[in-house]
Amino acid sequence: MKSDRLLSILLLLQTRGRVPAGELAERLEVSVRTIYRDIEALSIAGVPVYAERGRHGGIALLPGFRTDVTGLTADEARALFVLAAQGAHAALGLDAALGSALRKVMAALPAPHRPAAELTSRRILVDPVRWMSGPRPVVDVAELHEAVFADRRLRLDYRHSGTRTPRVYTVDPYGLVVKAGVWYLVADRDGVPQLFRADRVRRAALTDDAVVRRSGVELAELWDTLRKQVEERPGGVRLRVRVHRSRLDLFVRLHAGALIGEPRPEGEGEEGEWARAELAVDSVEWARSLLSFGPNLEVLSPPEARTVLARHAAAVVALYGETGGASGPTP
Repeated sequence: MKSDRLLSILLLLQTRGRVPAGELAERLEVSVRTIYRDIEALSIAGVPVYAERGRHGGIALLPGFRTDVTGLTADEARALFVLAAQGAHAALGLDAALGSALRKVMAALPAPHRPAAELTSRRILVDPVRWMSGPRPVVDVAELHEAVFADRRLRLDYRHSGTRTPRVYTVDPYGLVVKAGVWYLVADRDGVPQLFRADRVRRAALTDDAVVRRSGVELAELWDTLRKQVEERPGGVRLRVRVHRSRLDLFVRLHAGALIGEPRPEGEGEEGEWARAELAVDSVEWARSLLSFGPNLEVLSPPEARTVLARHAAAVVALYGETGGASGPTP
């Protein structure tokens, strides 16, 4: 709607200062001619807006002019109070700032919108941590956060999965991403994009060198590429399993990242006691994690995975079956 577009132009100019007409047209998905018509409409309405031509020209408001209009609709106000990643603010040290900002937004909202916004904050809660994921170590991302905004290169002591000795990298950071409660640094290493888990960073130090980022590359674009590489990476081993219906939901929740397709009923009909599924995993040793399902899950193939499970199951039986009691001292 034109009224929404006029308000968007006003808020953009108030935030950014002078903005080229072409940039406004691109952001609002209209023609440059439409932007100039909108500027004329704002001027007629009493907004002190003017246009400057030339190479460094653009559209701007007269110095000192501001409006207290928030421009928020009822749905936009409610959306601000649905915090999709509460833990992110604490990790960045912004919990107090967030609370203060929301109180200011609440005070600036039109009176009819306030009850809905307040009710949303009490009725909607988003917990970004997956079920049964266990406690995660507290991660201090302050140094990474500073590097992202300081536009300086970062030296990392980074421990890769499965190793004990950290390796040292100098990287060009693009930004931080939190996914399901886990923080990642997105950065170029020698010009190649890479993900670094924040909880594996043993030490981070800013260098004196300015960051070198590839022209036109944004954080969202890099994250999308790296995320797809992780999600679409083929597993080295395909496990075929059968799962009892009573444990199927739990199985899917715990191993959704490794599942290939949806589990399907075993045999004919949709209400059988067992379902079959296929998993893409790194090695046959991964199958040990399925022992927790006991007799409610059977690995069908490959035979090497069944051997791994049999060996570890036998070790468990030996541990608990030899003496019938604890082997250690009684407390």
